[in-house]
Amino acid sequence: MTNPKHAQDTDQGRYYRDPAGGPDLVSVTNVLSAGVAKFALVPWAVKLTAEHCVDNRLDVARRALKDREQLLKDIKKVHRDARDNAADLGTRVHTRAEAMALQAPFAADPEVDPYARQLALFWDRWGVDLKEDVVAAELTFAHRRLGYAGTGDLMLWLRTGPQRRKELWLIDYKTSAKRPASSVYPENAMQLAALRYAEVVWLPDDTDAEVPKIERTGVLNLRQRSHALVPMPGDRRAHRAFRGALETTKWLHAAASETYPALLPPAADQRPARKAA
Repeated sequence: MTNPKHAQDTDQGRYYRDPAGGPDLVSVTNVLSAGVAKFALVPWAVKLTAEHCVDNRLDVARRALKDREQLLKDIKKVHRDARDNAADLGTRVHTRAEAMALQAPFAADPEVDPYARQLALFWDRWGVDLKEDVVAAELTFAHRRLGYAGTGDLMLWLRTGPQRRKELWLIDYKTSAKRPASSVYPENAMQLAALRYAEVVWLPDDTDAEVPKIERTGVLNLRQRSHALVPMPGDRRAHRAFRGALETTKWLHAAASETYPALLPPAADQRPARKAA
């Protein structure tokens, strides 16, 4: 996850501060985290934890006898550490990708280099001219009426239309160390649709601009040794699905501050008298 200009992390996930004033806007990724079930996360966490215990079985057995409490704490955070490390790498890859798209300088990062090479290879194979074809990188989209905002990774022209006509794509980068480059999640379409059908985009000077007419949406999976552009149906149907998750998220966030006191029975002197058996 990158750090867009107006994004801020809260106790309820990421929100965007509207430069024009008004209520904060919940982020698109926040909505997908809170309002869409992630059925694969629990099996992934269990698998990762089990593999850690098996791979380190001698150390686990030794510590189980002498340091049980700390061992349990360390085992419980195996999947959290893996998640945080993957998120950090993803952020660094996104930062490099933005710099490359804008032909700006970037800091050295050997761990990011393999992913960056795949991005450069993607551009080369599709004949992308960075000066002419890149429309925007890391551009924030906002929908004030519905109350959300999110940042798109890349808008660019690709020759994917009939007779190799250029089409305007909205692309989201996804990185992974193990998942195949062809794999995507259905909610990726919801994410892209939310941006595609936003009301405005925020320019660097904090003014609004009309959302360009985006013709295609897709995920560009970047792996260390491969890449794949996977078209996604970021259409009106996906946007309706996103709006459902958005309402769920808003309700959950509002309900988090509510209190639900238990209902107490009436006092003894107010209870109806029991009839004798």
